[in-house]
Amino acid sequence: MLTKKQLQFINSLKQKKFREEYHLFIAEGPKMVVELLKSEIEVEQLFATTEFLNKVLPDKRITYTEVNNKELERLSAQVTPNEVLAVCKIPDYVFNKSELKGKLTLLLDTIKDPGNMGTIIRIADWFGIETIICSRESADAYNPKVVQSTMGSIARIKLHYMNLMDFFNELKDEPLLNKGFPVFGALLEGENIYTKGLTTEGFIVIGNESKGISDSILPYITERISIPSFSHYRPEKGEAESLNAAIAAAIICSEFRRKTAHNALRLTSTPLSTGRSG
Repeated sequence: MLTKKQLQFINSLKQKKFREEYHLFIAEGPKMVVELLKSEIEVEQLFATTEFLNKVLPDKRITYTEVNNKELERLSAQVTPNEVLAVCKIPDYVFNKSELKGKLTLLLDTIKDPGNMGTIIRIADWFGIETIICSRESADAYNPKVVQSTMGSIARIKLHYMNLMDFFNELKDEPLLNKGFPVFGALLEGENIYTKGLTTEGFIVIGNESKGISDSILPYITERISIPSFSHYRPEKGEAESLNAAIAAAIICSEFRRKTAHNALRLTSTPLSTGRSG
C-alpha cells in the first residue's frame, strides 16, 4: 500500500533540485522499466500493479510496493500511467577523453526542449553512438519527460554535462584528440552533408532549437555541415525556415553511418577473379 511519505518522495523527484540532491530519477511503463532492469543502471525501488508483478518478477534485492491504478495515477508524471514506476540511481559515468578516439560523439549545445533531448538520446542509441556531451544549459536528461521520450535508450547512452568551451580547451592537452580530430557543426551555411566526405570519428555539434550553435562554440568547429533544403521543387509554396534539432540530428547521424559503412564495404570487398581455372 502506498504511503503519504512515499508519495511525497516520488513527487519530489519530478523536480531537478531533488533529483540532484538524492541522485535519483523516475521512469515509467513496462517497456521502459524492463529495459532499465536489464541495464547497468541501478533500480532502487518499484511501485507496480499486480498485473506487472505477475509478468515481471523483480530481483529480490529490489524493494517493491504493490499499488493499484488509482495510487499509480497519484505517483505518475504521465498523462496515462502504465503498470509500473521505477526509482533509479542516476549513473556516475567516468569521463575519459581517450575513449572517444575512433568514435562519433554527439555534443549538444543548449538543447532545452525535453522532447528533443530524449529523442536525440534515442537517435544516438539507434546509430551506435555511445556518448553524448551536453552543455550545462541543456535540458536535464533525467527529467521524467526526457526519460520517457528516450523509450529505454537512457539505459544505454553515457551522458556527461560540462562547459563546452572548457571541454574544447582541454582537448589541446589530449594527445589522442588534439591533432586532426574533426569537430562537425550543424550550421545553415555549412557544406552539403550529402556531398561532403564524412569520417568514422569526431564530434558532431547540434545547436539550440532556435538559435543554433552558440557564438562561443563556433571557433572550435573545424567542419561546417548543413542539410540542404529541397523546397525549390515547389517554389510556389515558399521555403521551410529550419529543421527541428532532433530531426536534424537523425539525418546527420544517418548520413555519417551510411557513408562510412559504404566506404568500409567498398574498401574491404574483394574483386571477383576473372582468371580461368586449370
